[in-house]
Amino acid sequence: MNIDVLLAQLRTLIADARQEAKRTVDVIQVRTCWEIGRHIVEFEQGGLPRAAYGKKLLSRLPESLTGEFGKGFDATNLRHMRRFYLAFPIYDTVRRELSWSHYRALLRVSNMEARIWYVNEAAEQNWSARALDRQIGTLYYERLLLSSDKSSVEAEAEVNIAALPCSPRDFVRDRVMLEFLGLPGTGKLLESTLEHAEEYQADGGGATP
Repeated sequence: MNIDVLLAQLRTLIADARQEAKRTVDVIQVRTCWEIGRHIVEFEQGGLPRAAYGKKLLSRLPESLTGEFGKGFDATNLRHMRRFYLAFPIYDTVRRELSWSHYRALLRVSNMEARIWYVNEAAEQNWSARALDRQIGTLYYERLLLSSDKSSVEAEAEVNIAALPCSPRDFVRDRVMLEFLGLPGTGKLLESTLEHAEEYQADGGGATP
């Protein structure tokens, strides 16, 4: 048997397994963030005494949660989760194809129609979180609405997405997933390893990684 054939099969197996693992964590993370947001909002709306106390929730909760579960549950992230639930109060409208990094980018879109459009396009076009962030930043939806030549706008967007560099960092994401899993130290280690690997690659393999 040709060993190159075996290597190709193993590469495919490993890549598929990693992708499946990421997808599983993505789904669980998104659901957990939505549920946390729901609990916070419902607590705030659970009566006048609780509503008054609720104003201090996002300053008090992180003190306990970050100590036990890590930076992924700090005040900033809890605010994101609260806003996530308010933007998507019906969980069935949340697309399973998208990660928490996608939804954090979507929270920047204040227009509901635009946000729904970005959700569906990102899921159907298989945009990465970085690609979605770029599309939002370049006002892709708004430009499509105003343009009389939509095909040229779409073609430009495809070129811009294709130009986004791909690297092993795509697996690490922006440490959002690792923070959710409570592995911030692992995230720093991976970032350091990736930096050495990229320097080695840039030097043509001549430098010691």
